[in-house]
Amino acid sequence: MNAAHDLPTTIPAYLERLRQALQGCDPALAQDALYDAEDYLRSELAANPGKSEAEVIAAVAGSYGAPDEVADIYRDTEVRVQTALRAPPPPPRKSLPGRFFGVLADPHTYGSLFYMLLSIATGTFYFTWAVTGVGLSVGFAILIIGIPFVILFIGATRVLALVEGRIVEVMLGERMPRRPVYSDRSLPWLQRIGAMFTDPRTWGTMAYFLAMQPLGVVYFAVAVTTLALGAAFIAMPFAHWFGFDANIHLDGHGWIDWSAPWAWPLSIVIGIVLIIAMLHLARLVGHLHGKLAKALLVSSQAY
Repeated sequence: MNAAHDLPTTIPAYLERLRQALQGCDPALAQDALYDAEDYLRSELAANPGKSEAEVIAAVAGSYGAPDEVADIYRDTEVRVQTALRAPPPPPRKSLPGRFFGVLADPHTYGSLFYMLLSIATGTFYFTWAVTGVGLSVGFAILIIGIPFVILFIGATRVLALVEGRIVEVMLGERMPRRPVYSDRSLPWLQRIGAMFTDPRTWGTMAYFLAMQPLGVVYFAVAVTTLALGAAFIAMPFAHWFGFDANIHLDGHGWIDWSAPWAWPLSIVIGIVLIIAMLHLARLVGHLHGKLAKALLVSSQAY
């Protein structure tokens, strides 16, 4: 336990020391820890109007903890939670065929693939939301409802960022914030509005929403095209067996001779390779997109 004279005497100083103590940990975890600490300290300060910030911090140090202690608690809790929730990793494979087919046993592969398919819907919604909101904000700027509309739009955008963060964490496995950036309700409303506009995360979220439309189209098109092509190669020999014209034509001439002994296994192997290659690509896309989401949706104050 830190001595009383080592404790910060103001809430901003407490948060700054906590931020320093969280250096090196996941930025999403740091955002959650900073939100919890500020919300708790300001709630205690509001519940004890006769006490100064230094007195409130000293009073709660025994129950909540000093900044270094709080950082250690969050790190330990995060490790335990992630260990409990993380799916068992697939066994390590050293051979090239093992690594190639091992993607089938990785749960994150299927989450990433589903995210690629879902992104055309979420990307269209986010893009429409951002473009419409910005357009209406500019249009309403000359009217009396302009400022309330902008505040509502920015606030709702921050909520959507948290929702997208939960989707990214569940499907892609990238740790994302579970709490928003704290907004001090004791500040004048003009300062709170200014803080929203000067927060880089606000504009990072806008950029992310705008980028999700083209990304969603590309993700969906690549996933559907590759999976459909792979399934077609696998199905063609069986379709030919049942009498359907399953041949692929090039300039009017089929290029697969089904009477050849190699035709059936080759077609099936090509289809399987295409599908598994798509799963590898999905896992790579999930990893990269998770990093993009963290870079644009996590508060810069957490770094």
